[in-house]
Amino acid sequence: MSDIKAKAQGLEPSVGPRDVGAMVKDTGNVYESLSIISKRSRQLNTELKYELHQKLEEFAVSSDTIEEINENKEQIEISKFYEKLPNPALIATEEFTKGELAYRLVDKKPRLNRGGGE
Repeated sequence: MSDIKAKAQGLEPSVGPRDVGAMVKDTGNVYESLSIISKRSRQLNTELKYELHQKLEEFAVSSDTIEEINENKEQIEISKFYEKLPNPALIATEEFTKGELAYRLVDKKPRLNRGGGE
């Protein structure tokens, strides 16, 4: 998962214009490209969320000591780091345009019109 953080740290966290022609050169269809990007985005989001929760669970022990204040500072720093990461959709889009994603397109079968009209 540190691989995701390494990729994300080099990206601009704000949204910018994209070359749609470059995004559809491999798939030939904007919607297929966006479907691939959105699926990867969901994967990244799940992985980052899991990693964040794992790190924050270390601070779940509640005690009424002065050490708790220091732990809270560490917890805040971890949370701020993850908040500064770019949106998973931006990371997925960058991976897709660089050709770093492996995907396969399912062959389309012709649909039969099974409506009631003749």
